Amino acid sequence: MSSSLLRAVTSYIEAQGGGEGLFPTQISSVNIMRSFQRRLPLQQIYRPSICVVIQGAKQILIGEEMIQYGAMECLAIGMELPATGRIVEAGPDSPYIGVTIEFDLAIMRDVLENLETPPTLPPDSGRCVFVSKVDGPLADCVLRVIRMNEAPQAIPILYPSAMREICYWLLTSPHGGKLCRLVLPEANAARVSRAIHLIRTDLARMLRVEQLAEAARMSLSSFHQHFKALTSMTPLQFQKQLRLIEARRLMVTENASVTEAAYQVGYESASQFSREYSRMFGAPPKRDAMAKQRLYSQYINRKAQNAYSS
Repeated sequence: MSSSLLRAVTSYIEAQGGGEGLFPTQISSVNIMRSFQRRLPLQQIYRPSICVVIQGAKQILIGEEMIQYGAMECLAIGMELPATGRIVEAGPDSPYIGVTIEFDLAIMRDVLENLETPPTLPPDSGRCVFVSKVDGPLADCVLRVIRMNEAPQAIPILYPSAMREICYWLLTSPHGGKLCRLVLPEANAARVSRAIHLIRTDLARMLRVEQLAEAARMSLSSFHQHFKALTSMTPLQFQKQLRLIEARRLMVTENASVTEAAYQVGYESASQFSREYSRMFGAPPKRDAMAKQRLYSQYINRKAQNAYSS
């Protein structure tokens, strides 16, 4: 199965012009990545998804925990998290190749409700993150998702079914309890996710922790405890990381100036923004954004080519 999946993904990449970088697909929630070299750490917001490594290896740093996963393994992430990822195994003859598939939480909730034996919730309140093997039926689902790009007209009919299968195999895996906490309305992860949504809705607004705890329907002490356990950050640290990542997006994708990006995400001082940005990303905002714009342009061109060919 691994060789079939590698051939299918490589064939798709070559049909898009080859090279390396991020390759969008005809399915908006599915992206492919290829790199011929190891990559420096990249901070970004990881959405609920599975990140499948087909060839090579990758590391992700969440808080102080470093997780590494390699060929035919996936990282499953059950809630939005700022994290730092880097490619640690890649080369010209054996490039890193990965596929990211975002979850459809409505489908996941429906699958969970229809399971005859729901997964057992883990006793701890740790993160909704785990590494799992990609083999058997799960690997077959990923392969079918990639091959759907050969017939875009079939995607609206077939993709929801494939997503149901992916959710089923993950929820019934030994780690299924970690994932199902996201869609159980009274689970701590789901409650904290409501607070994260509030932060994301208006990044420029300075929210008091009491407001976030109220949104999560938790006491202040319980909210602090579970938020830190799930994200490895305090709510204020979490908001700061999201602000800086969003500011980077504004500069790279919308050509916002440093000052415009700083004010749009809630900073009153551009100099303070530049200091905190440099600490997080390792380079001043303008220089960092210019370095990322070339890669973004490649991605947009591929996306336009995709839309034209469909």
